[in-house]
Amino acid sequence: MSEKAKVVVSGCFDLLHAGHIAFLKEASTYGDLYVCAGADDNIRSLKGHEPMFSQQERTYVLNSLECVKEARVSGGRGMLDFLPDLDELKPKYFVVNHDGHSDDKKAACDERGIEYKVLERIPAEDFPARSSTDAKANLAMPYRLCLTGGWMDQPWVNKLVPGGVITIQMEPSRRYIDRSGMATSTRKTAEKIWGKRIPGGKPETVAELLFACENPPGTKYVSGSQDALGITCPGINLLEYKEGEFWPHGITRIDDPETMDWLQKVIHFVEIGPRPDGYDPLTEQNLTKEGAQRLADATTLAWQGIQNKDVHALAKGVHETCEAWRMLLPNTVPADVQAFREKYAAETLGTSTSGC
Repeated sequence: MSEKAKVVVSGCFDLLHAGHIAFLKEASTYGDLYVCAGADDNIRSLKGHEPMFSQQERTYVLNSLECVKEARVSGGRGMLDFLPDLDELKPKYFVVNHDGHSDDKKAACDERGIEYKVLERIPAEDFPARSSTDAKANLAMPYRLCLTGGWMDQPWVNKLVPGGVITIQMEPSRRYIDRSGMATSTRKTAEKIWGKRIPGGKPETVAELLFACENPPGTKYVSGSQDALGITCPGINLLEYKEGEFWPHGITRIDDPETMDWLQKVIHFVEIGPRPDGYDPLTEQNLTKEGAQRLADATTLAWQGIQNKDVHALAKGVHETCEAWRMLLPNTVPADVQAFREKYAAETLGTSTSGC
């Protein structure tokens, strides 16, 4: 009988669930299945947090599955930590699910003559479709996306030109890595105070408490109030700042399902990794009225785009926000991040980062 083809899959496989099992079973139909699980230190580096289960425990559980020929700790580091294993095992197939596909993975397989297979995320049996990040994020504190106008909530910017910031409260359908511009430090403070749920009451009042806890007297860098407001205020919010103020003088909210559904369809996220240790966006400053006006105008345009469901206006506002950051605080968009933006320029209407 001829030897079965070798099949390789990779991932963290932290908090194994039915979605993992369905994926592994389908991948194993191509041949003997080898699973490369991310090393603990690589998960810490890429995701900014500890894995829920150690690499020894994760590979032990994976090796217990009938559909798995061998589970091992990935031999490399970075997003392509499985490359040394591909070179050793020389599989016929490398299999990913739709969410795990990337051009870099495909290119690595093409270079090695390995067939690259992309599977749709299909739930096992009658269970709902799941990912491990879904399971971890369940019953968790919301995230905040700063869509446009970030830094306008700082008095040293809005004293030049008053303007607005658009924030979106995001239900935690996945876990975002620390230091990724998603207000994760403010979110952690909220979890220390309240656990996994925002307390009842007026969202703006709850945000004031969170802002005060995160910025006690003597704080060197006062975090922007849009972080606290973005986490506690539901829907899409326009925060309007007067000259020299930490707190907005007005908040306008859009929370109708039609608009929010439209916004979810036109915004796309691409992970580029966390901010490096020691990173400080404030070390180089070019605080000009021209740059602050450009930032304020970007939010005005994006807000009009959201109100009218005009994706071109929204995209231009998002893009202009990032360009204004480059003018005001160049280190907010370092060269490697700008190169990443340019990589996607041809297939998007506009790009920005989720924060500094």
